[in-house]
Amino acid sequence: MTAITEKEHAKRIFDILEKEYPNVKPALEYNSPFELLVATILSAQCTDERVNSVTKKLFKKYRLPKDYLQVTQEELEKDIFSTGFYRQKAKSIRACCSVLNEKFDGAVPNDFDKLTGLPGVGRKTAAVVVAIAFGIPAIAVDTHVRRLSNLLGFINSKNPDKIEERLKELLPKSYWINSTLLLMAHGRKICIARKPKCPECILTNLCPSFNNTSKKK
Repeated sequence: MTAITEKEHAKRIFDILEKEYPNVKPALEYNSPFELLVATILSAQCTDERVNSVTKKLFKKYRLPKDYLQVTQEELEKDIFSTGFYRQKAKSIRACCSVLNEKFDGAVPNDFDKLTGLPGVGRKTAAVVVAIAFGIPAIAVDTHVRRLSNLLGFINSKNPDKIEERLKELLPKSYWINSTLLLMAHGRKICIARKPKCPECILTNLCPSFNNTSKKK
């Protein structure tokens, strides 16, 4: 498969997914770029459903970065306990809020590099915020994106940075934001890690993993 046909193949897959999930939206609930930033930090190693359950109360108690700095580390840990890894997440959120206050007057910057310069903010979190909150083309590689990118034959790697780079090579910028959301939606509904619903999948004719499984049977 040449480089050109690889791009056409990838584009076809995402065109099909877009028809299947025409109104795809982020699973995390938020009302501002700052809330999305906090929710994304909390989502590490945690389900979006659990995060939404926690932030429903959290965002009423903490509205601005300064609010997270006016309580003790221990109090914040209790508030986010059920998201897992609560000590590190509380530490990251507080450190992030401190920098937001000091360098950005409490506002979340709409710049990828400035976001990744914040404590506790990696490429995935920064990509989610710039893409979803500000509409700037970016690709966030979470567990669903990583898994499906491999299953669909886009790449053979578990490295998030390499997957991000590869998807950006394959897809036009206009596809970047939705590509993340579409893979997440398909990963949750059909291509489930523990029990994929392959017979129900709309991508069976284009998925090398499905074809390989069928041949083995």
